[in-house]
Amino acid sequence: MIRTEDNDTHAATPRGAAPFGVDAQVPVRIETLRLRRDFLRAAQALRKHTPGMLVQARERSGAETPTDPALIRVGFTCSKKIGNAVTRNRAKRRLREVARQVLPEGGRPGWDYVLVGRPGATVTRDFAALCGDLRGALAALHGRKAPERRAS
Repeated sequence: MIRTEDNDTHAATPRGAAPFGVDAQVPVRIETLRLRRDFLRAAQALRKHTPGMLVQARERSGAETPTDPALIRVGFTCSKKIGNAVTRNRAKRRLREVARQVLPEGGRPGWDYVLVGRPGATVTRDFAALCGDLRGALAALHGRKAPERRAS
């Protein structure tokens, strides 16, 4: 672990890494999708619209990539409909943070997810509501009841 300050309680994690899952038994690894073909495969699979984003999800087959039992892959995209470059980058930063917080507890290892920003919503929507949108979308995609929002 890398400490940024002496009194800092949060340790820096390597790029693409995520903390342990909620049950803290199996560490969940999150990697970012980078190849166009992975985004296209996700676009042809399951999808769930929410007020703050569109979530596309697909289960990876063992033939296409070596399966790591604790690996979740996620991609982010925002079109020019979102706005200028500053607005698109802000939307992607928000989606990355939402994924970092929600996917270790709500995502399934062996799945790919693509979070697509929505014009006028991803940047302006309340962050807690955005996290709730992703939790609800993951619950709907995986066919289970959405977890109650934790008080923080």
